[in-house]
Amino acid sequence: MMLFGFFALILVMVYWVNRAVVLFDQLIANGQSAGVFVEFTALTLPNVIRLVLPIAAFAAALYVANRLTSESELLVVQAAGFSPYRMIRPVVAFGLIVAVLVGVLTHFLVPLSVSRLNLRQAEISENITARLLTEGRFLHPSEGITFYIREITPAGELRDIFLMDTRSSAEHVTYSARQALLVRHETGPKLVMFDGMAQALTLDSNRLAITRFKDFAYDIAGLIDTGTPGARGIKELSTRELLHPTEALEQETGSTRAALLYEGHGRTSQALLSVVAALVGFATLMVGGFSRFGLWRQVIGAMVALIVLKSVDNALADAARSDAALWPLTYGASLLGVAMTYCLLWLSDRPGLFRRKRAVTA
Repeated sequence: MMLFGFFALILVMVYWVNRAVVLFDQLIANGQSAGVFVEFTALTLPNVIRLVLPIAAFAAALYVANRLTSESELLVVQAAGFSPYRMIRPVVAFGLIVAVLVGVLTHFLVPLSVSRLNLRQAEISENITARLLTEGRFLHPSEGITFYIREITPAGELRDIFLMDTRSSAEHVTYSARQALLVRHETGPKLVMFDGMAQALTLDSNRLAITRFKDFAYDIAGLIDTGTPGARGIKELSTRELLHPTEALEQETGSTRAALLYEGHGRTSQALLSVVAALVGFATLMVGGFSRFGLWRQVIGAMVALIVLKSVDNALADAARSDAALWPLTYGASLLGVAMTYCLLWLSDRPGLFRRKRAVTA
């Protein structure tokens, strides 16, 4: 557990630094305070911890097995009559503890943090939208967008609006209007322009199309990079909702029934993979016995086994997301890991196989 905590701390710090750099650029560039930056990084930590705990469990089991073997402690235990199946019990207990931690994160903390993060992003989105209400200045809220307001009346009316959108590589659109109002909507703030004109320039043909309008609504949320309020995402849903999806839930999230079922079962599967990662890491190093040259071959084998398990998990995940009836495939990688552990323990309990093979080769 001590080594597990150490490896988890190191991995969390590495992931957190990468994430923090991106958040820092986004939030500080938008004029947010350091407190908002700390809050956002704290809300992203549960998901980061969920990702690194299985890897930390694998690394801890691998390190402990290597240390016990290099100091001949495993040989002493084996000489005392302990079978590999008996020696793996503490690793099973350790894996179950890690699985409980991962389960708490995937089923409770991560959905809550994602929901809170989306809510805060929506609030900051509104704050950034308010910052667009600056008269007499050309603003660039995001790449490819130029926004200008000549005057803002005390009643909140915007006069002489200029908006250029050059984000598309095929067409550039310029909006101009005598008057405009900024209104709130369920899907985000809207800029309602009156008595204006839209000029669309097609870049391939270099043709200009002009459309005059009496009123036109433009989605201000499209001018910024942060989230906007709306329906819940699949990561925000509770496990109970995911395991019993309804048509209303599919419409709300824009996801299929298969994707919802996979997400629900995948949360439990991630906890089981924590146990499997620790078992595979420990069992691999028990194969082959003591060597003065170290266990570098077993260590490489353990890493290859972990990569194979993750590859199988990704492949089965794609299949489970495509068909709701294939949700049991979500647990396929965990079952494969248990089978690999049993085979490794079976081999470690028969060291004569390797000696016999060397004798035949000689």
